Amino acid sequence: MKFIQSKSFTADRAWGAMDIANMNGITTRLHWTDQPYKWHINDGEEVFVLLDGVVDMHFKEHGEAKVQTMTVGDIFYASIGTEHVAHPVGEARILVIETEGSV
Repeated sequence: MKFIQSKSFTADRAWGAMDIANMNGITTRLHWTDQPYKWHINDGEEVFVLLDGVVDMHFKEHGEAKVQTMTVGDIFYASIGTEHVAHPVGEARILVIETEGSV
């Protein structure tokens, strides 16, 4: 059993993470960042939940780049093949659920 106060979590580098659970190859991790990630396509599906801060989520839909601003409580679901990159506006804390070892 774990109780985690996500708002107090920080890491020593951008996109540093705390492993919360691994359920049959699906990981749940808490990330802290103040820097953009990189354009990528996950090995499987991804659920991205913004717990603290603001994130501009860049993604490609039918080859066209788009941006959606996310605020606390917003959820982004990346289906298989969705190219995307998160750009935090300041510090952000994010819960990510994805296939173990995914980019």
